Amino acid sequence: MKKTIGEKVVEFNKKLHYSGELPEGFDVLNPFFDNPETLTVMTDFYKKFYNDHNQRKFIIGINPSRHGAGVTGVPFTDTKRLETVCGIEMKSSHTHEISSVYLYDVIMNFGGPENFYKEFYINSPFPLAIIRKTIRGGLNANYYDDKKLFEAVKPFMIQTLKDHISLGLDTSEVFILGKKNATFIDKINRQEHFFDKLTVLEHPRYIQQYKSKEKQLYIDKYLIALNKA
Repeated sequence: MKKTIGEKVVEFNKKLHYSGELPEGFDVLNPFFDNPETLTVMTDFYKKFYNDHNQRKFIIGINPSRHGAGVTGVPFTDTKRLETVCGIEMKSSHTHEISSVYLYDVIMNFGGPENFYKEFYINSPFPLAIIRKTIRGGLNANYYDDKKLFEAVKPFMIQTLKDHISLGLDTSEVFILGKKNATFIDKINRQEHFFDKLTVLEHPRYIQQYKSKEKQLYIDKYLIALNKA
């Protein structure tokens, strides 16, 4: 029997492993290895919302934060949104992540998670958490924060994008979260020709953190872009 999109995503996540080099001072965290419950709730999520063979549009983030997908295994979803909006409880961890707050405001304005996830698949070209080691401990890092870091992870990112697309995604238009993220995805796309059109949206963290007074304007901007999909 043909595997559902959800089953393919779960299979992809279970095999996810980064074995490449990293510049000094950086490390990669794999949430699926670090907490057994992450695998459980991630599987429950994709069984619930992706239990079909429908083609979806791709929304591309940067890489997971330690408090969002770095815990739940679900992009832009902290444990609070996972439970209150998606109906899936995570008992071993309790997290609040500001990007998740904004994105789930968009999702609720779109008509709720069932409607939203029926049309869209969210993930990252580097779907593991990257941390920069400091004397105070690990800090979230983006794959583009350091030129050597990007060059090190670029081959993995290209393969990961291919793997995402192979789930059966619509590549006529892709939605990229974050302008700097879009610059690097555009470089890869010019080389690999993955997507016909790149639509760039401000990153949820930026909106929630710096543009909260204009939040509804940004939600409307997202809805206009996504409803055209």
